[in-house]
Amino acid sequence: MSESLAHAKINLALVVGPARADGLHEVVTLLQRIDLCDTISLERAAKLVVEGFEEDTLVRRALETLAAETGTEPRWHARIEKRIPVAAGLGGGSSDAAAALRLANDLLGRPLPDDRLQTLARQLGADVPFFLASGPQLGTGDGATLEPVDLPQDYAVLLVLPRGAYKESTGAVYSRFEGEAGFEERRDRVLETAEAGRHADLAALPLNDLASTPLAADLRALGAFRADVSGAGPTVYGLFDDRSAAERARDAVSGLGETWVASPAW
Repeated sequence: MSESLAHAKINLALVVGPARADGLHEVVTLLQRIDLCDTISLERAAKLVVEGFEEDTLVRRALETLAAETGTEPRWHARIEKRIPVAAGLGGGSSDAAAALRLANDLLGRPLPDDRLQTLARQLGADVPFFLASGPQLGTGDGATLEPVDLPQDYAVLLVLPRGAYKESTGAVYSRFEGEAGFEERRDRVLETAEAGRHADLAALPLNDLASTPLAADLRALGAFRADVSGAGPTVYGLFDDRSAAERARDAVSGLGETWVASPAW
């Protein structure tokens, strides 16, 4: 049996422009893995079985898509061990699907090359391609054009999933977004941060265009040098200079919902 960690991600920045002619929005985002992980296990089997997480659809679809692309039967037994909260803006389902794709592809007699695997990943969801490559990445275009960036990794991440928070579908959030003035200026700030590499000032990044919450200001008051919503929400993150500061902030907000302290992951 093969096994892989499936990392969560946070959007260090998410800047969105108005809808384009194709109906999609221009997006500039910085994506960073963190060490909050699911575990995906996979082995050959007589038929396709996915267990461990009853709500899964994406891992199953990823394996079916890979089998169809390679002209094989989807004969795998996959198991999902969930730790990443569901529908939280942390990319857990996409990360699980990417991990399953990699594991199943490695078991094929003739594995697909990376570029074809990336093409399949794009069919499954906007975040899936990100999880096929290591390191932080800059997403442009509709968010699916990715390139590696070298960003600071020396901080701790506090995640807060507010009690009772509900995540709308990402599509519904985008459908309401009509764009805000100053898109070009916010986009350029993200691009400049990406170009600065390990010397980048993450605190200078613009706030998320799709979602906001007063809790971010609370985390900044507790010492976060940056706090924002990840993706379309509802999880809020704070970046702290060290783990002890993040843990003190977690103690202060623990009554608001589920919390985790994590580190950047490559």
